[in-house]
Amino acid sequence: MLAPDGSGVEVPEELAHLSWLIGRWVGVGTGQYPTVADFRFGQEVVLSTDGRPFLSYLSRSWLLDDEGERVRPLGTEAGFWRPRPDNEVEMTLAHPTGYAELWYGKVEVTGIENAVITGARAELRTDAVLRTRSSKDYSQGHRLYGLVNEKLLWTFDMAAVGEELGNHLAASLSRADGEA
Repeated sequence: MLAPDGSGVEVPEELAHLSWLIGRWVGVGTGQYPTVADFRFGQEVVLSTDGRPFLSYLSRSWLLDDEGERVRPLGTEAGFWRPRPDNEVEMTLAHPTGYAELWYGKVEVTGIENAVITGARAELRTDAVLRTRSSKDYSQGHRLYGLVNEKLLWTFDMAAVGEELGNHLAASLSRADGEA
């Protein structure tokens, strides 16, 4: 099977249950948390394979004004999605704000047409959060990614700065492969 991003790269069999994530995705999301004002953000996520059995992951986001224009950069994270047996997945993420995370979860394929995944979900929870002395107090996370009607939907719950686990971010992204 070739990667769905048009790169022409052969997807290793170990990545079959994650192949729906491969590509460049862009869209808009919302953020909220008890310690910050609600906000809207734009996001670009790129998941790719070089033919080895893992996905490279990069996410960048920007604060948006009321007209949808970029105000300033927000979060950046980079890492890897690693497939495991029985549709399980491991994810490693690093952030320039001084923390790194180890995530574990499960992938469920909910729809297939003509040998192409048309519906799926991945649910992950942090196993470890490592922080530098200068980073914010963040201790736990829960993420849900879904492929629904050709969109990549995701949500992120976190426990940080003395607050219990609660929703912080959510976005709807569309495939944007081949765009500059």
